[in-house]
Amino acid sequence: MAAEVGRREERLNPGEIFRNNAFIIITEMLELQNQTEKDTTMLVDEILHSILFLGKIHDPPFSPLAIFDDDEEMLNVLKGDYPRPFALYSSQIPRRSPFSCVLDMMVHVSGQDNEEGIKNRLQEFTNQLKKGANSQLLFCSTMCVSHINEPNSVRYYGVSMSNAGRKSGRILVNAACCSAWDDYVAGAVMTFYPKRAKRPNFDGTIRLPEGVTCQAFGLSDGREKPPCRSCATLFGFQTTATESWANGNCAEVESLSNLFKNENHIKEQARPLSETWTEGARQTVKEEVLRDLKNLLKAVKFEWENNFYTPQIN
Repeated sequence: MAAEVGRREERLNPGEIFRNNAFIIITEMLELQNQTEKDTTMLVDEILHSILFLGKIHDPPFSPLAIFDDDEEMLNVLKGDYPRPFALYSSQIPRRSPFSCVLDMMVHVSGQDNEEGIKNRLQEFTNQLKKGANSQLLFCSTMCVSHINEPNSVRYYGVSMSNAGRKSGRILVNAACCSAWDDYVAGAVMTFYPKRAKRPNFDGTIRLPEGVTCQAFGLSDGREKPPCRSCATLFGFQTTATESWANGNCAEVESLSNLFKNENHIKEQARPLSETWTEGARQTVKEEVLRDLKNLLKAVKFEWENNFYTPQIN
């Protein structure tokens, strides 16, 4: 794999970084699929759709054949095994970023409790990828782990989207708020999204209860990273960091979402306390985010049929 990646990188120019990383990610997912006895068909299906969608809205766009580097045989095999991503990438949008699928696959392969193994595997993989202005969605810089501070507690993982400020990144944040993330986490993000200014009529920010750890790690060096100012505001974290990343892009968001989806008693302890946090207000804000999503899709000339993609089950 490394030798193949090296040969591909020799002929790269900045416009090819997206295609390079897309090919590497898909190849890695297929290799990881062979390393687990669990049925991971849905993850491969989902990541194919996500990458094909991002290729379509990329500037310049990349067709499926271009993404597979003119390997028509490989393309035809995947079309046969996973027809829905190829049929629907031009009309439906993904619920989350490709690296979320990569992370889930690595959790399956390494085991949910193998935090160090997952971190090391993801770190090794990201080192194979190219980072560039045209391909941030296909590069991941941060992983986060959340868990209850009890012996043998389950670990819940998340990765960063690494695409602050770009239309494609905003599209995926909007989509995740509307379809993928836990409603408390999505509400916290939407309090400041998409304008990065706090809404006067809605406050969905939360405070993570004591006895829960949420720790991010940089994948370039494996070191702990303090939460940015945005995460401190959204989730009540204490931090010494001065950076403030775009809401929804940080790994903490996905990690906490997975925690809340599986640990309901922790989620209820983090319930938003503002009087402006009501189900009606949350639905109104969600509709505004959905309108912003539709406007972004129009800007990239994507004709959406108003459905979020659901991967197939064999």
